[in-house]
Amino acid sequence: MLKRINLDTFKKYVRSNSVGGIILIGCVLLSLIIANVPAGRAFESWLQTYIGWENSSIGLRFPILHWINDGLMAIFFLLVGLEIKREMVEGELSSPQKALLPVIAAFGGAVLPAVIFAVLNKGTHTAPGWGIPMATDIAFALAAITLLGKKVPGSLKIFLAALAIVDDLIAILVIALFYSSEIHLNYLLYAGAVMILLIVFNRLKFKRLMWYLVPGVLVWYFVHHSGIHATIAGVLVAMTLPTTPGAEQSPLEKLEHALTKPVNFFIIPLFALANTNIRFEASMLSGLAGPLGLGIIIGLIAGKCAGIFFSTWIGVQLKIGKLPRQAGWLHMIGLGLLAGIGFTMSIFISLLSFDDPLMVAEAKLAILVASVLAAILGCITLISINRKKERGR
Repeated sequence: MLKRINLDTFKKYVRSNSVGGIILIGCVLLSLIIANVPAGRAFESWLQTYIGWENSSIGLRFPILHWINDGLMAIFFLLVGLEIKREMVEGELSSPQKALLPVIAAFGGAVLPAVIFAVLNKGTHTAPGWGIPMATDIAFALAAITLLGKKVPGSLKIFLAALAIVDDLIAILVIALFYSSEIHLNYLLYAGAVMILLIVFNRLKFKRLMWYLVPGVLVWYFVHHSGIHATIAGVLVAMTLPTTPGAEQSPLEKLEHALTKPVNFFIIPLFALANTNIRFEASMLSGLAGPLGLGIIIGLIAGKCAGIFFSTWIGVQLKIGKLPRQAGWLHMIGLGLLAGIGFTMSIFISLLSFDDPLMVAEAKLAILVASVLAAILGCITLISINRKKERGR
């Protein structure tokens, strides 16, 4: 019974990410069109419109773009945190035997792209962007592999989902440790006090979501003012929500179910619409061949693929884990290529890496090119493997 419930939950999760990925593609294309027509200037101006509490001592008046990137994206990170905790309690990360190989693969797929970028950009003003090629876009990657249907083993989809979740956790840690501004200790202490309160609620088995969401807003506010990126608050709050491996739906699962569609169908597409507005200029194309562009493209495509493949190979040789059922080493190459789709989190880190709008635009373009190439190459690889198998029957 429990196994069936977990499988149904996973199917809904993948299906939602797949449809969300398709909507995301539409918003990316729409954003690119808007940016390159006369209405693009008006759209940029609208994104810089300030909204919030005027003359307020609490300091909550920001541009619309800031509310999207620091406010709504905190809800995205809240959902990511819920997914991570659920997988750790009852899913693909719930036991060392299940978790170790995807964890090792995720670390290999995060570290090698960062090293490649750092080597290519060493000593340049683009060096701070080393975190950009580390992240996999879970919505796009799962959308791509799900669209292939029965051409890939179902176990490969589960492995990619687990890998991408760990990948998100790595990206979150990187943002918290390396892409935060000046730290204000007093606000961190306030956030810590509220977090202790949330942990107490968890220990006392409080099940109503409002006991966690209302203090969670305070955690977001204090983290935002502390200098650590505000989206990290979403993950911190998620880790305090109670859940169990039983069949009964827990508060964590209720919130995850409530947030999945709004995040995948609204928040992430809105983030893409607001942040993919790249105005194409001739000079940007030459930037793709520069250290920034090459670091991102090579890192996301070759670095991700090689990092995941070799770290998985080492894990299997050390008998830490086994390849996904019915999958071979060629499948892992295809999966590694799909993991190079680094759209949402990569763009997010690029916004934190650079202040120069031209550098941000060049990074976005390189991410877009790399993600499209990774998706095409990954799908071609997996389809080719399936065709060879069918011919061999």
